[in-house]
Amino acid sequence: MGLLKKTTGLTGLAVSANPHHTLGALYGKILRTLQKMPENAVYRKHTEQIVRERAAVLQQTKDVSELEQKINCGQAEELIIQAENELNLARKMLTWKPWEPLVAKPPKGQWDWPPAQQ
Repeated sequence: MGLLKKTTGLTGLAVSANPHHTLGALYGKILRTLQKMPENAVYRKHTEQIVRERAAVLQQTKDVSELEQKINCGQAEELIIQAENELNLARKMLTWKPWEPLVAKPPKGQWDWPPAQQ
């Protein structure tokens, strides 16, 4: 296991003392939140896949720099911010329920892309 780095090199982002623990806790919370959504919800399916993949890498990798390299989405401290943001979004999605039918029928052409020429 490598030595704890002195800085992230990013202004305002302090080094995490225990990124494995923090990420593990956050990934667990995200997965528990996703379990409350319908299994066929697109957000749940895709987010669950990403979080499970990252959690598996976290379990298999003890060295922080190796973890960062394998996940390839920033430093551990940035991964923590990403996980916190995802947890907040997942909790909001439970309130918003985007998997439920629309209350009113959308206007004609609402979901067409590219938009029809006029």
